[in-house]
Amino acid sequence: MSKPTQTRAENVARMLPELNYWRIALALVITFFFAFFIAPIWTGLVTSFKTGAAVTATTPFVPPGPGGFTLEKWGRAIDHLSTGFINSLIMTVPSTVVTVFLGSTAAYGLTLVDWGKRAQFAVLVLFLVGIFIPYQAVLVPLSDFWINIFPLVEVLAPVWELEFMEPAHARLLSLTITHVVYGIPLCMLLFRGYYLTLSDELVEAAKIDGASITTIYRRIILPLSKPMIGVVFIYQFTAIWNEFLFSLTLIGSSSSPAATVTLVLSGLGTDLSGIDFGLRMAGALFAALPTLIIYALFAEQFAKGLAADN
Repeated sequence: MSKPTQTRAENVARMLPELNYWRIALALVITFFFAFFIAPIWTGLVTSFKTGAAVTATTPFVPPGPGGFTLEKWGRAIDHLSTGFINSLIMTVPSTVVTVFLGSTAAYGLTLVDWGKRAQFAVLVLFLVGIFIPYQAVLVPLSDFWINIFPLVEVLAPVWELEFMEPAHARLLSLTITHVVYGIPLCMLLFRGYYLTLSDELVEAAKIDGASITTIYRRIILPLSKPMIGVVFIYQFTAIWNEFLFSLTLIGSSSSPAATVTLVLSGLGTDLSGIDFGLRMAGALFAALPTLIIYALFAEQFAKGLAADN
């Protein structure tokens, strides 16, 4: 009776040295962190499909039962956030595109165009200073500039008379310009790090052939910049879409026709009766959809850009 038991023990003992304990430990660590980061998303997702009674009666990460499932929260969230969602798209897409383009051209001029090393260094220092200025330090002068010094409501007064425009949209335009200006320094720095890794031979060969600075950028540098464009586009789009402080300062209220999705989301599902967690989770997931789509569209370029930058 003891012989089969001894044989099984010997087989297990022979297998143990063959196991790769490092790979097992690594798999366990990866599994732990995957569960750690996916748990809040999963909890928010299942909560968004629960009724108010199911939210209080069930564990947060447990899916709702047949009696506790509802799509009402998603319908209310989409209806409540739709205007802010469109406003955020109108603000985020152009400001991201313009910031990426200006950041790329600025990095090109400070890296691959020779117009004086001292002057380039001085301009580069100004860009670096712009990166480290915190949002909180510019809120008061920023608000004063757009309200008193350069009020777009008065400057573009004929535009606001159009049927689909309102004077409040001037604040959305000022917010768009603010994000462009504030995003250029960091985008320039990211592009500059990438351009420093490019070979000078292509640029020098183009100069010998008589290509202008603009032609070199358009036909050589810009096509080679696609991986880094993906990285910077994802970063800048996500940062602008999720930004709250500038929106609160320049737009001011979630009831404004120009309110962004983050402003409207801040008050969603809260009233005197309490907090509707299902509605808030549905709104948060709905507001996060554009960033998820951008990551999916630029995932390949993002990976190539990170690999090239490293």
